[in-house]
Amino acid sequence: MNSTLTMIGALMLVLSIVLSPLSSRVGMPVLLIFLGVGMLMGEDGPGGIPFDDFELAFVIANLALAVILLDGGIRTRAETFRVGLRPALMLATVGVALTAVGAALVAWWVFDLSWLMALLIGAIISSTDAAAVFSLLQGRGLHLNERVSATLEIESGSNDPMAIFLTLMLVTLIGQQEAASLLDGIWMLVKQFGIGAVTGIIGGLIMVELANRIRLTPALYPILVAAGGIFVFSATNTVGGSGFLAIYLTGVVIGNRHVRMMPMILQVHDGLAWLAQIAMFL
Repeated sequence: MNSTLTMIGALMLVLSIVLSPLSSRVGMPVLLIFLGVGMLMGEDGPGGIPFDDFELAFVIANLALAVILLDGGIRTRAETFRVGLRPALMLATVGVALTAVGAALVAWWVFDLSWLMALLIGAIISSTDAAAVFSLLQGRGLHLNERVSATLEIESGSNDPMAIFLTLMLVTLIGQQEAASLLDGIWMLVKQFGIGAVTGIIGGLIMVELANRIRLTPALYPILVAAGGIFVFSATNTVGGSGFLAIYLTGVVIGNRHVRMMPMILQVHDGLAWLAQIAMFL
């Protein structure tokens, strides 16, 4: 094991945590501090650390986002979820499409691209990043009513299927493939939402039963919930559903049922969510 890499990684975590109070003093999102530390330590910054393993970055980012969504789901109350569900779904579908079109207009005008290429860029960047949304909602000085907060949380966890659908559809059009591929894209959208919702709810119910029926050392309950959530996330992705939607709904089910050692689960998962945010943006 390369001790230098682990030392530098630990130093980056320490710097990010120590500098995080600056966000409330200067009025900027704490994620910008994490991002800034990562940029300073990167190959284009003073640190000069090279990193070009996109596959590892993809795995780390996906797992980190899954942990963040699980924690956010656990903290979402069922009453608030029901109130925010309808506007959140509108934002996650129509809102994502309108955002893609708006970004495409800018890309077409600024970069002089063709309409299809501009729309493809718009579709790729159209979905809201859940890590950023959850961090801003939990930040100091931001006070939103429960409906707005729940709407933003649900939307950020369920907008990926629409963004994927738009991206695949535009790639199909650019590649001039058969029209049947567009129907496949629509089916993929339905499947992502449907499978994600079903597996998320079922997974949450199973986790609740498991946590309540098995007697464990108290410290193991948060680990059980985290591991179960990651399993639901990975299994849903494997069968073609939206893992992000599934793990968020798993958290919602767990958070709105009686679960043994829930205070400890919330406390540990809060720390895990912060660690995931730091790792994701560093």
